[in-house]
Amino acid sequence: MTQNGAGEITSHIEQDLRQRLEAMGEHMQVKDVNGEHVGTVDHVEGDQLKLTRTDSPDGQHHYVPLSQVESMDEVAVYLNVERSAVQ
Repeated sequence: MTQNGAGEITSHIEQDLRQRLEAMGEHMQVKDVNGEHVGTVDHVEGDQLKLTRTDSPDGQHHYVPLSQVESMDEVAVYLNVERSAVQ
């Protein structure tokens, strides 16, 4: 796959995430590659997911690049990395 193809997928994921967040009205869970809870989506900011502070162990916002999003369903966003990789 070319670099442009990967960019198109990221753009599609971002668009789909934005639509789902607007339609659901509630924050989606974020789970890592092992299914462990990472946080809760606050909103999409640029090419990253901004996670809520209230669901963070240190009380700070954390960000997940959209390139780390593997898939999503009605409940959660699933990452292709382990929880320790989220900053």
